[in-house]
Amino acid sequence: MHTIRDKAKLLARVRRIKGQVAALESQLDQEEDCGAILQQAAAVRGAVNGFMSALIEGHLHDHVVHEPNPGQRQRDLDIVMRAVKPYLK
Repeated sequence: MHTIRDKAKLLARVRRIKGQVAALESQLDQEEDCGAILQQAAAVRGAVNGFMSALIEGHLHDHVVHEPNPGQRQRDLDIVMRAVKPYLK
């Protein structure tokens, strides 16, 4: 499974996101310039987008492209679509 195989990379991304969110909280607490806060918020969003992209890619590769059973392939595709649709709104 891709989340197990890529666990170290995914955890590194999550930890980076956690650090970026902590920095954002600190900026707000310290009443820093709104421009710096906007830049940090954009960095957080970019990091989350990168994490989501890695998850989607792994899921599609392991559970859709290489799934021999058509019924299971459709169920696995449905899983990713249910996650992606609200994420893209």
